[in-house]
Formats: sequence, C-alpha cells, structure tokens
Amino acid sequence: MAPFDFANRTVFVAGGTSGINLGIAEAFAESGARVAVMSRSQPRVEDAVRRLKSVGEAKGFVGDVRNIDATTAALQSAHDAWGDIDVLVSGAAGNFPAPALGMSANGFKAVVDIDLLGTFNVLRAGHAFLRKPGAAVVNISAPQAVLAFAKQAHVCAAKAGMDMLGRVLAIEWGGDGIRVNSVIPGPIENTEGMARLAPTAEGMAAVQSSVPLGRLGTTRDVANLVLFLASPWAAYITGAVIPVDGGWSAGGATGLAAALRD
Repeated sequence: MAPFDFANRTVFVAGGTSGINLGIAEAFAESGARVAVMSRSQPRVEDAVRRLKSVGEAKGFVGDVRNIDATTAALQSAHDAWGDIDVLVSGAAGNFPAPALGMSANGFKAVVDIDLLGTFNVLRAGHAFLRKPGAAVVNISAPQAVLAFAKQAHVCAAKAGMDMLGRVLAIEWGGDGIRVNSVIPGPIENTEGMARLAPTAEGMAAVQSSVPLGRLGTTRDVANLVLFLASPWAAYITGAVIPVDGGWSAGGATGLAAALRD
C-alpha cells in the first residue's frame, strides 16, 4: 500500500519526463493520482507517459517553460481533461559548468530563463487552474540556492531566486488556500546533475563520502518529501525551503565544493 493516497487528485509536473522529476511523477501515479507531465522533448514526453500509464492515468504535453503561452496551454489542457489541479510541481532546470569569466551573457541567461523565469511562468500560469483552497505547489530547487559553488554562478543565482519567489508566493497566495514550498535535493544517484558535478568515479566517490549518511540519495527519497508536502499531513507548511540531502548541506558539501572548484 502506498504511504500517501492521491486518488482522484490531479498532479502537473513541469519537467517531469526525466530524472528527479520523473521519479516524482511516478510516485504520484503509484499513489493514485492523475499525472500530467510537460517538457521540451517529444520523445521524452512519450516515454514518460508510457511509463506512467503502466501505473495509472497520465497525459503528456510538449512545451518550453520559458514560453508562457505554451506553458499556459499545457496547464489549460490538463485542467480541461481533469479539472482543478491539486498539485503543481515546477522542476525544469538547466545547467553546465563554467566559471563566470568563461560564460557568455547568453549562457547565463539561458539557465536563469529555464530555472527562474520558467518557474515563474509555471506558477503564474498555473494559479488560474489550481484548486482553491487546497492546492500545493512544490518547486524543485538545488543546493546551489544556498551553497556557493565555483563554475555555477548562473545556477546559484537562478535557484536562489527561485526559492525566494516561492516564499513570496506563499505569502501572496496563502489567502487562496494555496501552499508553496521548495525542495532542495542533495546528491541524487543516476541523474544528469550528478553526472555534471562528478563526471569521474573518483569524483563520485568524493561526493558520496561527503554525505553524513554515507550514501547518495535516490529519486524516491526526493519524491517522498514532495508527496508529504502535497499531502494533508503538511497542511500548515508553506513558504519552506527543505533539503533532502542526507545532511550534505550541514557541512559536507562546503568542503567538497572547494575541492571540486578546479
């Protein structure tokens, strides 16, 4: 039996066709939710929908979170099919390692547009389709929001802004009965983010040894927190920024960030 029951609930996951976000979508589907996912890649959308339909009811939409019209259209379609959206997850992200002096203005802008503008678009467009009261919004952030990493100026700026945006909307939308929280995944195995942070076996071992719990996280570890935040058990939690990282942000990540800067 699934620990959470989202039967007859509608969940929309922006960026939900790979990695952590697909794991979140699958966890909601396993808990009985109707799940819609959106990303830029048609093949990824089709593959994700096939996987989700093996568990429950699912729909997929091709769209770029940087485009407010495309984002609105996808949310509208999900709402037309299933009614008010109970859970909105914003998880689309972009990243590439580069020092600030080796990064173009367009490169910086691309990541900020996907992570920060994209989150604004998903939440701004999504508000009209959310259940009021009762909806939960969860932004998928990153350790770069709270920890400074060399070669990550763009991501640090974008994710920090994303978390503050969520806190502001928690205040503004509280009167509608909408809760807004952010989740900060730590080092999660088998994800593109980890592959970029630690592209070698030695680097991966260094990351793992820097986690107080002694292991990398799984996509299910992140999904479990998201499901909790979307559930009635978290009815009085909003405006929070919560790490799910095995204690990594408590100190281990700081030393590792310095070690990996070159």
